Amino acid sequence: MTFVYPFLVSFFMVFLSELGDKTQLLVLSFSTKSRAKNVLLGVAIGTFFSHGLAILFGSKLASFENVSFQFYAEILTYLSFLLFGIWGFIPKREKESSSGSKFSLLQKLSNLKLNYVLLIAFNIVVGEFGDKTFLASLGLGLQYPEFKLSLIAGSICGMVGSNSIALFFGRFLGNRFNPKFVEILSNVIFVVFGLVGLFCVFFD
Repeated sequence: MTFVYPFLVSFFMVFLSELGDKTQLLVLSFSTKSRAKNVLLGVAIGTFFSHGLAILFGSKLASFENVSFQFYAEILTYLSFLLFGIWGFIPKREKESSSGSKFSLLQKLSNLKLNYVLLIAFNIVVGEFGDKTFLASLGLGLQYPEFKLSLIAGSICGMVGSNSIALFFGRFLGNRFNPKFVEILSNVIFVVFGLVGLFCVFFD
């Protein structure tokens, strides 16, 4: 049952981070153009390639026998968790300039007349690349290199679950849950995960 913990960690980190994210807003826009099952299939395929690549890359780094390299790679990874969590608390006006160009690119891609499943998958790959959930997947691959399938399954389920809620219950939940609370919770999780990871690196 040791594979369950990596799965759950991957699931919850991706699930919470995706709520209210810009890529999720694009997924919602696709829901008016295609069936929900096609949208979610595209999300699953895109997550497999984007987060799967990050997890496999992280696992590959962990397989290097150079102890010093692994030590500094883990420090950089957990520092990125910490910084992304802190970055999330910065008011959005200050962040829009840096994320606006990427979102504009995704909006242009979403208007292409292609198979919607493939188009959604491609948007997920582009949108998630370099994002905090992408780096989280890389870090999880580094931390749990022997549980690649569990991590990939967890990230796919997290993305599909988060977007399913947005697709089917968006209006209902929007009237009852403050999106700001979800964003704060996501940021706190990244900060805690980063701090715990750094603590383990230095004191384990």
